[in-house]
Amino acid sequence: MSGDPMSGGPMAGDRSRADSLRWAAEGTTIFFDALAGLPDERLDEPTALPGWSGRHLLAHVAANADALANLVHWARTGEERPMYSSPEQRDADIAAGAARPAAELRAWAARTAGDLGARLAELDERQWKEHVRTAQGRTVTAEEIPWMRAREVMVHAVDLGAGVTFGGLPADFLAALAGDIAAKRAAGPGPALTLTATGGGGTWRIPGAGPAVAVTGTLAGLAAYLSGRPFDGVTGETGGPPPELPRWL
Repeated sequence: MSGDPMSGGPMAGDRSRADSLRWAAEGTTIFFDALAGLPDERLDEPTALPGWSGRHLLAHVAANADALANLVHWARTGEERPMYSSPEQRDADIAAGAARPAAELRAWAARTAGDLGARLAELDERQWKEHVRTAQGRTVTAEEIPWMRAREVMVHAVDLGAGVTFGGLPADFLAALAGDIAAKRAAGPGPALTLTATGGGGTWRIPGAGPAVAVTGTLAGLAAYLSGRPFDGVTGETGGPPPELPRWL
């Protein structure tokens, strides 16, 4: 199936709205439960994300909810409201948010998460089909918004370093995440891959440079690998390490 970014798992476009809303709610609970167990001083420490402390990560999650709420407003009213005014402003807002007192930063993240959930619940059937534009410039329907939030809170719950692992995330979310990333990687630079999750977790084929390299691992390991996070139990051909991948987002 050359050119088909995935096979044997759910295609990115097959995610239902109900799935995405459920994952966004589950991910929000996972993220904030992990955050509650993280002392304030740990927020000052670096994360696995280059240049970001826990404070930067939390500010990003808070600002992301506000940004996605802009897209909900766009879908609900027809008034164009981009996620961020510019990439520079996004970075400046994260830096400023990271400098807030820890209690204020935590409250901001919780408030924006709650506000986004409430705004999503207000959309009607017509509004869910309205087109909006992501920060990467993709035109999507509003039904993509809860998936975008699910992806943020689930993956960044792992990035917090508070004990959440990819293996602790819901398997159906991991399959959807692997498919979503595979579809995006199929459109960009990188090696050709055939990824197989052990235990029947799915198979994804990504076209790219050179002959396809067979990569095998657990579903959680493959999701971590595809998203550019530290991974375990993922091997390339002959049992060696899998190919390095370019940036995902």
